Order: sequence, then C-alpha cells, then structure tokens
Amino acid sequence: MTPRANLNTESNLQAPDDFYELLVNAHRDLDPDQSRLVNAKLVLLLANHIGDMTVIAEAISAAREGVTPNHVQNDLALTA
Repeated sequence: MTPRANLNTESNLQAPDDFYELLVNAHRDLDPDQSRLVNAKLVLLLANHIGDMTVIAEAISAAREGVTPNHVQNDLALTA
C-alpha cells in the first residue's frame, strides 16, 4: 500500500468503543435506505469538517481499495 502524505490512517479515536456505539445507535431502527441516507449525510458532514480536498480524495481512495464492483465479481466468476 502506498503511504499517504496527509490522511491519518492510524487509530486516532480517544474512545473507539464509544464511537462505535454512537454509530450503531445512529442506525438503530432504520430500514436499509434510511441507514444509507444517514451514512451519506455523515460522510458529507465529515468531509465538510475536514475541508481539505487532498485529504478527502485520499480517504475516498483508501475506502475504495479492495472493493470490486459486483458486476466485475460476477464476470470473473463466469470466466473461472
């Protein structure tokens, strides 16, 4: 993996369990579409808070690493 100049990927949460609990509770009792909406809004709010497009671009790239679109996975399964 290429080192990132600006994006901190090291553990940086003072209370990771508390964060996880907040995140889980934010999705409690929501249907899948509502949950996706909460995630999208959270991403936009945090991106706005970060404000640095270089860091945001690195975060998007890091989040996408290793994720293959379903249609590509299905195509690979057909040729295997």
